[in-house]
Amino acid sequence: MPNRSIHAKQIDPAVAMKPAPSKPLRFHRAAMAATLTVLLASCAIPAKLNHPTLRDDVPLAGLQAPTRDGWPDAEWWRAYGDPQLDQLIAIALQHSPDLEEAHSRVVNAEQSVRVAAAQAGLNVNGNAQWERQRLSENGIISFLPKTFAIDPWYNQTDLGLQAQYTFDWWGKKRSSIEAALDQAHAAEAQRSAAALTIQNAVADTYFGWQGDQARLALSTELVSAQEKLTHIAELRVKQGVDLADTAQQAKAQLAAAREMHVNLQGSAEIRKVALAALLGIAPADLPALQPRPLPEVDSRIPTDARLDLIARRPDIAASRWQVEAALKQTDVARAQFFPDIGISSMVGLSSLDLGKLLDAGSRTFALTPALHLPIFEGGQLKANYGVSKAQLAAAVAQYNSTVISAAHDVATQALTAQQIAARRTEQSAQIVANEHLVATAQARAHQGVRDAREGLTAAAQLLQQRDDAASLQAQAVSTDLALIKALGGGYHAAGAPISGDTSGNSPTSPSLLNSSGDDAHERH
Repeated sequence: MPNRSIHAKQIDPAVAMKPAPSKPLRFHRAAMAATLTVLLASCAIPAKLNHPTLRDDVPLAGLQAPTRDGWPDAEWWRAYGDPQLDQLIAIALQHSPDLEEAHSRVVNAEQSVRVAAAQAGLNVNGNAQWERQRLSENGIISFLPKTFAIDPWYNQTDLGLQAQYTFDWWGKKRSSIEAALDQAHAAEAQRSAAALTIQNAVADTYFGWQGDQARLALSTELVSAQEKLTHIAELRVKQGVDLADTAQQAKAQLAAAREMHVNLQGSAEIRKVALAALLGIAPADLPALQPRPLPEVDSRIPTDARLDLIARRPDIAASRWQVEAALKQTDVARAQFFPDIGISSMVGLSSLDLGKLLDAGSRTFALTPALHLPIFEGGQLKANYGVSKAQLAAAVAQYNSTVISAAHDVATQALTAQQIAARRTEQSAQIVANEHLVATAQARAHQGVRDAREGLTAAAQLLQQRDDAASLQAQAVSTDLALIKALGGGYHAAGAPISGDTSGNSPTSPSLLNSSGDDAHERH
């Protein structure tokens, strides 16, 4: 048996005569110590950041480009009046893998909002357990008198509820929810940007195919004209009228015309494969396409583009929401410096005898207030706050870069459209002049003044100029599509945050808190 002897401790009579501190005095000392600890900790708490200054307009001042009233519609492609294009874009919006990926990011962001909201609420857990245990006979029961007959086997039954809640006095949970909401808004804007990219790519590829079809028709006529010229040249060489080089030159021009024809055929096939990939289907499943004339375009920018483009570009809206989310994350990191104050409670039933579990005497109850104060974290809190500030600075820089890039896109496409329009005007004048040349050459051939070579040569030149005109028109349509994309393609961020808002509040969407991952949302 171990030695359980108790040694008496020598007590100083002077010390023994001092009165013990009263309970109120001890309480006040503890309160003062806690207050001092809080004050010391608060000395290192960083100040709340103000809302960063963001651009509220796009730098388009001084751009000399034609303007018009209004912006592209949400379904801007219908303005071209092409049912085939409408069908292709409808298929793309249903089956495009890129859009499915963007939609999955939206759903993930929405679920993150629900997670953040759930973490900020009350947690209630139920507990029910039955335990049978045998105590060691050489343990605590060995110290009991032998007269007590103790059965080492016993049962324990517990039934109860636990509730826990942490007060959000410093706004940490609120800021987490708002940051998640801002990220969800950013994901929605990014999905709109992805939809615009797909729509624009489908339209550009489709009209590129139509441009190839128009040029193929002209190429077929050009090959026919060059074949006639080659035949005439060979006859004249055979008759000794011209040198052999004349026939060789004609053959070279014919080969060049055939090469262009083959090149256009290959380009058309490649565009169909690319179109099928954009739609997320096999080339064999692509709807039958019929050649149609390319549409005429009016590539002018809205008169209020400099001010309203901020709300019209989905990528700008996404960048701004990212700034808002990063700002809320700095609030979350700052709130980590403050103490967490919470309360937990437990109520239930506990009994060694299962038959007495529901008796009134088996009731149990506990109430536990708690305060958790960060005192020494090895610099982790400051480092975490520094990371959040760096992420905010990066988000602001990304936003400003997106705005500058948007201005560059709009200016480039507007000026390119203006340049192509001027070139088409001059090209039309050349075509009119060559049409007169063809007419006079054919008239002389009909009168017998000249042979057919002059008329065929003039016709071949006219076909080449018409091919150039068709190529310019295809470029004009492609530039118009690029300008529509640069202008946001009908997107409008009605709920975008306002630059300079220092209230710390951002618009919230109840649908983000209530929606589930199974909901199918269409956000174009």
